[in-house]
Amino acid sequence: MNQFPLLTAILLIPLLAIFILIALPRKAAQQIRSVAAVATTLPLLLAIYAYVTYDFAVGGMQFVERIPWIKDLGVSYALGVDGISLPMLLLTTLIGVSAVFSSWNIRQRSKEFFVLLLILLTGVAGTFITTDLFIFLLFYEMVVIPIYIMVLIWGSTKRVSKEYAGMKLTIYLLIGSAFMLVGIIALYLQAYPAGQRTFDMQVLAQANLLGSLPEGFQIGAFFLLLLGFGSLLSMVPFHSWSPDGYAGAPTAVSMIHAGVLKKIGGYGLIRIGLLILPLGAKFWAPVIAVLAVGNVLYAAFIALVQKDLKYVIGYSSVSHMGYVLIGFAALNVTGINGAVANMFAHGVMSALFFAMIGFVYEKTHTRHIPDMGGLAHQMPHIAVGFMLAGMASLGLPGLVGFIPEFTIFVGAFSVYPVCAVAAVSGIIFTALYVLRLLANVLFGPRQEKFDDCPDAAGVELVPLFVLGTAIVLFGVFPQLLLGMINSTVAPLMPFFSQLHEAAPVLIGGWF
Repeated sequence: MNQFPLLTAILLIPLLAIFILIALPRKAAQQIRSVAAVATTLPLLLAIYAYVTYDFAVGGMQFVERIPWIKDLGVSYALGVDGISLPMLLLTTLIGVSAVFSSWNIRQRSKEFFVLLLILLTGVAGTFITTDLFIFLLFYEMVVIPIYIMVLIWGSTKRVSKEYAGMKLTIYLLIGSAFMLVGIIALYLQAYPAGQRTFDMQVLAQANLLGSLPEGFQIGAFFLLLLGFGSLLSMVPFHSWSPDGYAGAPTAVSMIHAGVLKKIGGYGLIRIGLLILPLGAKFWAPVIAVLAVGNVLYAAFIALVQKDLKYVIGYSSVSHMGYVLIGFAALNVTGINGAVANMFAHGVMSALFFAMIGFVYEKTHTRHIPDMGGLAHQMPHIAVGFMLAGMASLGLPGLVGFIPEFTIFVGAFSVYPVCAVAAVSGIIFTALYVLRLLANVLFGPRQEKFDDCPDAAGVELVPLFVLGTAIVLFGVFPQLLLGMINSTVAPLMPFFSQLHEAAPVLIGGWF
C-alpha cells in the first residue's frame, strides 16, 4: 500500500472508539455519547472525501488495499471501492451518524448500546468495501449477533415482543447466511480446482474464461446465493422477519436495518451473484422479476391497513426492495444503475422515517396511528422530517427517490414489460399509504394531549439535517449518484450483451 489506508481508517476508527468506550465509566454518559459521535462522524468525512476524489475517468476499484493473510487458503485482507460500493459506503456512514444522534437520549446501559452500535456499523461497512469473499463473510457475521442483543435489551414490546422479534430476525439472517456460505464454498472449490484457490472476487469473476464454472454449476450456486441474499433483501416469500424486526428493534437498529443491512442483499446479488455467476443470474432472472412484483404490490397492500407507524414503514421497505429486484432482473446497464441508485435512495429515506418515528414514540409514547393527529402543531421539526421522507418515498420529482425508480422502469420495460407495468402500479399504492399516514399523524385539529410533548431540538435535528440534505442534494443533482454508479456499470455493456446472447463463455473481471 503506497497511499494512506483510507478504507482501513474507516473501519478502524469505530473499533478504536470501542476500546475508549469500554474504558469510560458508566456514569460518564456525555463522554460516551461524544465518543460515539466522533467515531461515526470521522468515517463519514473520510467517505465523503473518497466519494469526491474518486476518479470517474479511470473507474474500477480505487483506494485499493491488499495484505495477504492466510496464503494456503488464498485469503487476503483486501479492500477497495468502485461506483457500486462507494455509494453504499457513503450511505452506511450517513446513517451511522444519524443513528448515534437519534439515540442521544438512551439512558439504559448506554455504554453497551454504543459499543454494539459501532460493531454493527463496522460490520456493515466492511461488507461493502472488501473484495475478498472470506473477509466478506467475516464482516457479515459481525452484524448478526449485535442486532439480536440490541433488540433484546433496548427493543420495544408493542405489537410483538422484543424477544420474538429479535429471535425471528436472527433466525432468518442465520438461515440466509447458511445458504450463502454453502454457495460461496462451492464457488471457491469449483473455480480453480487444480490451481491455487482464491477468495478474490475479481479473480473468481475471471473463472468463466477458463471454463471452470459450467452453466449447471452457476445455476445451482446462484440459487443458493439467491436464497441467502434474497432473505436479507426481504424478497417475498422470505420477507416476514422484516416488519416484525423493525417493530421490535430500537430506533437506531431500525434505521440501520432498513437503511443499509438490507442493501447487503442487493449488493451481494450484483457483486457476487451477477458478476461471478452470470449464467445463473440469467437463468433465475425471470423468477426474480415475478417475485419482485410480489414484493411491490403485496407489501404495499399490507402497508395500507397497518395501524402501527413502524409496520407501515416496515412493509413499505419490503415493497421498495421489489423495485431493486426488478432492476436487477433486467440484467442491463439501465436496470442495474437504477437498482443501485434505488438502494441508496431508499436507505436515506427509510432511515429518516424511522428516526422521526423514534422521536414521536419517545415523546408521545405511542406509535398507534389512530391515537395521533395534528402533531405538526406541536412538532414542526419532526413534521418536516416526516414530510421529506414521505415525499421521497412516493417518488416526488426533485427528491432522491424519483430518478432511481424511473431508471429501473426504463431498464425493466424492454425485458419484462408486464412485470414493469405491474410494478409501476405500485407507485399508486405507495402514494396512498404514505399520504394517509402523513394526514393521520401530522395534520388535522390540534390535540391538547400532545401540548406537553416537546419537538425535536438540538442534537436531535442532526438526523434530519444529514439525511434530509442527502435526499434533496441527490434529488436535485441525480448525476452525483448515477454518474458514480454508471462509471462502473457502463463498462459492463459488452458483458450484458454476451449474457443476453447466451454465449457459453463470458468475459470475466468486469469490476
